[in-house]
Amino acid sequence: MNESANQYNPTQPVDPTLMHLTNSAAQKVRRLREEEGDDSLMLRVYVTGGGCSGFSYGFNFANDLNEDDASFDNADVTLVVDSLSYQYLQGSTIDYTEGLEGARFIVQNPNATTTCGCGSSFSI
Repeated sequence: MNESANQYNPTQPVDPTLMHLTNSAAQKVRRLREEEGDDSLMLRVYVTGGGCSGFSYGFNFANDLNEDDASFDNADVTLVVDSLSYQYLQGSTIDYTEGLEGARFIVQNPNATTTCGCGSSFSI
Protein backbone atom coordinates (compact mmCIF):
# COMPACT_ATOMS: atom_id res chain seq x y z
CA MET A 1 0.00 0.00 0.00
CA ASN A 2 2.11 2.88 -1.24
CA GLU A 3 0.36 6.20 -1.71
CA SER A 4 1.73 9.66 -2.30
CA ALA A 5 0.19 13.01 -1.47
CA ASN A 6 1.11 16.49 -2.61
CA GLN A 7 2.67 19.01 -0.28
CA TYR A 8 0.34 19.68 2.66
CA ASN A 9 -1.74 22.82 2.23
CA PRO A 10 -4.14 23.59 5.11
CA THR A 11 -6.46 25.59 2.80
CA GLN A 12 -7.20 22.62 0.54
CA PRO A 13 -10.00 20.18 1.40
CA VAL A 14 -8.65 17.25 3.42
CA ASP A 15 -8.98 13.78 1.93
CA PRO A 16 -9.99 11.59 4.90
CA THR A 17 -7.96 8.64 3.60
CA LEU A 18 -4.67 10.53 3.34
CA MET A 19 -2.22 11.61 5.99
CA HIS A 20 -0.49 14.97 5.96
CA LEU A 21 2.91 16.17 7.12
CA THR A 22 2.92 19.90 7.86
CA ASN A 23 5.65 22.19 6.61
CA SER A 24 6.85 22.63 10.20
CA ALA A 25 7.20 18.86 10.66
CA ALA A 26 8.90 18.47 7.29
CA GLN A 27 11.40 21.20 8.16
CA LYS A 28 12.24 19.48 11.45
CA VAL A 29 12.79 16.18 9.63
CA ARG A 30 15.13 17.97 7.21
CA ARG A 31 17.15 19.34 10.15
CA LEU A 32 17.29 15.91 11.81
CA ARG A 33 18.36 14.27 8.56
CA GLU A 34 21.11 16.85 8.22
CA GLU A 35 22.30 16.11 11.77
CA GLU A 36 22.32 12.38 10.96
CA GLY A 37 24.06 12.96 7.62
CA ASP A 38 21.48 10.86 5.76
CA ASP A 39 19.08 12.60 3.37
CA SER A 40 17.24 9.35 2.64
CA LEU A 41 15.72 9.03 6.13
CA MET A 42 11.91 9.02 6.29
CA LEU A 43 9.75 9.81 9.34
CA ARG A 44 7.79 6.76 10.50
CA VAL A 45 4.72 7.22 12.71
CA TYR A 46 3.10 4.21 14.34
CA VAL A 47 0.53 3.21 16.94
CA THR A 48 1.17 0.89 19.89
CA GLY A 49 -1.05 -0.34 22.69
CA GLY A 50 -0.70 1.43 26.03
CA GLY A 51 -0.66 4.95 27.30
CA CYS A 52 -3.21 6.58 29.54
CA SER A 53 -5.89 6.59 26.82
CA GLY A 54 -5.36 3.12 25.32
CA PHE A 55 -3.09 3.67 22.29
CA SER A 56 0.17 5.59 22.01
CA TYR A 57 1.86 7.32 19.09
CA GLY A 58 5.46 6.58 18.26
CA PHE A 59 7.97 8.13 15.86
CA ASN A 60 11.29 6.98 14.47
CA PHE A 61 13.35 7.15 11.30
CA ALA A 62 13.05 4.60 8.51
CA ASN A 63 15.53 3.88 5.74
CA ASP A 64 13.31 1.55 3.72
CA LEU A 65 9.64 1.11 2.91
CA ASN A 66 8.10 -2.18 3.94
CA GLU A 67 5.69 -3.94 1.59
CA ASP A 68 2.62 -2.90 3.60
CA ASP A 69 3.68 0.74 4.22
CA ALA A 70 1.82 3.77 3.00
CA SER A 71 3.90 6.86 2.27
CA PHE A 72 2.97 10.52 2.04
CA ASP A 73 5.24 13.30 0.80
CA ASN A 74 5.79 16.93 1.71
CA ALA A 75 8.28 18.02 -0.96
CA ASP A 76 11.45 15.99 -0.27
CA VAL A 77 10.30 14.55 3.07
CA THR A 78 8.40 11.27 3.29
CA LEU A 79 6.04 10.21 6.07
CA VAL A 80 5.71 6.42 6.41
CA VAL A 81 3.05 4.41 8.24
CA ASP A 82 2.51 0.64 8.43
CA SER A 83 -0.86 -0.85 7.47
CA LEU A 84 -1.84 -1.77 11.04
CA SER A 85 -1.22 1.78 12.31
CA TYR A 86 -2.76 3.36 9.22
CA GLN A 87 -6.23 2.12 10.13
CA TYR A 88 -6.03 4.29 13.28
CA LEU A 89 -4.22 7.22 11.68
CA GLN A 90 -5.87 7.78 8.29
CA GLY A 91 -6.86 11.40 7.86
CA SER A 92 -4.35 12.54 10.50
CA THR A 93 -1.98 15.48 10.28
CA ILE A 94 1.53 15.19 11.71
CA ASP A 95 2.88 18.50 12.98
CA TYR A 96 5.92 19.67 14.93
CA THR A 97 5.73 22.18 17.74
CA GLU A 98 8.12 23.88 20.14
CA GLY A 99 6.68 25.45 23.27
CA LEU A 100 6.47 25.36 27.05
CA GLU A 101 5.74 21.62 26.95
CA GLY A 102 8.93 21.04 24.94
CA ALA A 103 9.60 20.26 21.31
CA ARG A 104 7.76 17.32 19.77
CA PHE A 105 5.93 15.84 16.84
CA ILE A 106 2.18 15.78 17.42
CA VAL A 107 -0.65 13.89 15.75
CA GLN A 108 -3.93 15.62 14.98
CA ASN A 109 -6.06 12.50 14.66
CA PRO A 110 -9.71 12.89 13.55
CA ASN A 111 -10.35 9.24 14.53
CA ALA A 112 -9.48 9.74 18.21
CA THR A 113 -12.49 10.01 20.49
CA THR A 114 -10.35 10.76 23.56
CA THR A 115 -6.79 12.00 23.97
CA CYS A 116 -4.63 12.41 27.03
CA GLY A 117 -3.53 15.83 28.24
CA CYS A 118 -0.08 15.61 26.65
CA GLY A 119 -1.46 14.35 23.33
CA SER A 120 0.75 11.26 23.15
CA SER A 121 -2.04 8.73 23.61
CA PHE A 122 -5.61 8.31 22.39
CA SER A 123 -8.61 6.02 22.21
CA ILE A 124 -11.06 5.26 19.42
